[in-house]
Amino acid sequence: MSLQRVYRYRSLDELTVSMAGRLARRLTELQQEKERVHLALTGGLTALALYESLATLTQATVLDPSRLELWWTSERYVPTTDQLRNATTALTVLARTMPFVPSQVHPMPSSTGTTDSDEAAYAYSKELGDVTFDICLLGLGTDGHVASIYPNHPSLQLQSDTTLSVVGVTDAPTAPGDRITLTLKSLNKANEIWLLAAGTEKADAVARAVQHDPLLPAGLVHGASATYWFVDRGAAAKLPYYRCVL
Repeated sequence: MSLQRVYRYRSLDELTVSMAGRLARRLTELQQEKERVHLALTGGLTALALYESLATLTQATVLDPSRLELWWTSERYVPTTDQLRNATTALTVLARTMPFVPSQVHPMPSSTGTTDSDEAAYAYSKELGDVTFDICLLGLGTDGHVASIYPNHPSLQLQSDTTLSVVGVTDAPTAPGDRITLTLKSLNKANEIWLLAAGTEKADAVARAVQHDPLLPAGLVHGASATYWFVDRGAAAKLPYYRCVL
């Protein structure tokens, strides 16, 4: 099993500011080792707060956005114009201060131009190819889901059978029901996985996932070299203190 470490913070603001700083530093380190760094982004309100912090500090760092390749771990299967798309919300924040190269930004296909989520997933798998993420960001749902892989749902049952890197999801328990998601096979190829969670409503899922509960998708993800948890005081409420790094 790869390294697992938990970072606990007193508040969401402290979490996102510190995590953004760590992420900028780590990406800069990786850019010293390789020409292109592959970063997989996640959706959700906590992630959006992280992106706000990253956009704020990035101009004070030597991070080079033109050498980043951006990917997404999951997406709502909605029209391109839908402002709730994970890619749209993330780029609206990040692109304010980070001049990405358009050809190196890889949003998942929308319902504009594809017939269903399976076709969109197939197209994204072709674009992804054999890419391995240097860092993969994942948010945690209160039910323990990551990306669009849900407990007690066909999206999780599929994981043990599929060899696909990306799949379509229907009847998801969170709206909209149709989604696209990377599979555990794709996520667990990532060199480092960074999970973030905030709020007491996520404390049970965090505690179970850190213990690798196989009933939770979050308990089944791990980076090839390291898995890092970034949680606020509420989300860490059910973790033994010794598991936390201040």
